[in-house]
Amino acid sequence: MELSKGAVSVTETKSCKYFMKHAINNRQYLLYLNYHKPRKEVYIMPPALQPQPETITLEQYETLPENRRVEVFDGVAYDMASPSQIHQALSMELSNILYNYIKTKKQSCQVFSAPFDVKLSDNPLTIVQPDIMIVCDRNKLDEKRCNGAPDFIIEIVSPGNPSDDYIRKLYYYNNFGVREYWIVDPKRRMITVNYFEGDLINVAYSFDATIKINIYDDLYINFSDIAELLNI
Repeated sequence: MELSKGAVSVTETKSCKYFMKHAINNRQYLLYLNYHKPRKEVYIMPPALQPQPETITLEQYETLPENRRVEVFDGVAYDMASPSQIHQALSMELSNILYNYIKTKKQSCQVFSAPFDVKLSDNPLTIVQPDIMIVCDRNKLDEKRCNGAPDFIIEIVSPGNPSDDYIRKLYYYNNFGVREYWIVDPKRRMITVNYFEGDLINVAYSFDATIKINIYDDLYINFSDIAELLNI
């Protein structure tokens, strides 16, 4: 019988069904082999057995070269990057404002700028060098460092490691008793105020704002003036 164009013979139809049946069976077989093939075991090392970073003691910290700036968190030393020009200019302006206020008020508090050590903990050793700080309890000062939390800290964000100020130091300063902590970010033109004593966390201001230092009744910093002066 002559087939019309496009028609399929009975023999061709049976061949196609046979091919499809076995193709499906082969695919299922391959899937079966893939599912049941031996799995490569992955061994996850327990945290206690993983290599631990080397820790240092206070004695070892004090023998480090003077030109090497490091901070220590839970016994692990981290090198600090050199500050930029805008970082230093901001530090100087802010330090002057704080110093002049405290001098005018004839307070016993003192202002310090980095590098000056703050030992937050002996065991594990935790030492930081805040960019700017105010210390009101002079018993914490032993001519070498501040032993314990300052009352007020400003950190000026370094572009290469912003998480250090926004996350790590926020955690440590809050837990070790700093009363108020500001993060000044010249790249983002933002100031983040953390007034731990008043349960105010991550309150953000722009460089156009005038901001109150909460541990004082009448100390305000006009960042608009600073930004204009430093061309930020």
